[in-house]
Amino acid sequence: NVAMVEVELDVKYSYPRELLIAFSVCTTVLVAVHLFALLISTCILPNVEAVSNIHNLNSVSESPHERMHHYIELAWGFSTALGILLFLAEVVLLCWVKFLPVDSGVVKEAAASTTVNCTTGAKPTTPTGPNSGWQAALASTIIMVPVGIIFLVFTIHFYRSLVRHKTERHHQEIEELHKIKVQLDGHERGLQNV
Repeated sequence: NVAMVEVELDVKYSYPRELLIAFSVCTTVLVAVHLFALLISTCILPNVEAVSNIHNLNSVSESPHERMHHYIELAWGFSTALGILLFLAEVVLLCWVKFLPVDSGVVKEAAASTTVNCTTGAKPTTPTGPNSGWQAALASTIIMVPVGIIFLVFTIHFYRSLVRHKTERHHQEIEELHKIKVQLDGHERGLQNV
């Protein structure tokens, strides 16, 4: 994160305005998301530790971490899923900000100059393709796109697995409660018949 916050911009290069805005917004949101997750974790940890030291089962349901369950999941989702996606986007934007100015002075000078060099008598050659900085930034983007897609597929698969497991567990608990109810109902009928 230090490299992202303390990036040095080339003052001689005219960056695209959209790139600078995207980089600053992504950096700010990335830091804010992680700070929000850290805040939730810091606030809830003492409550979890206090409840874990008490051997009374009623105190678990009274703990704030049970009531704040949705906030904890939100913080986890922000920090894990959104945070990693923002970090991947941040790396791509950082590559564009750092590499785009590379060789740009040579390209601009060669493209702008169409006169014959007085000392050698040769015309300057203009580059036929993008400069090496642009190519490096594009390469990082090309690499990060499949990484981001793989991350999204894995995250969706993992989340669905967790939800499926939680649903199956709740169904098992409901079935166990139903069996206990049936046993208790049969027990009450037996007592009434006596």
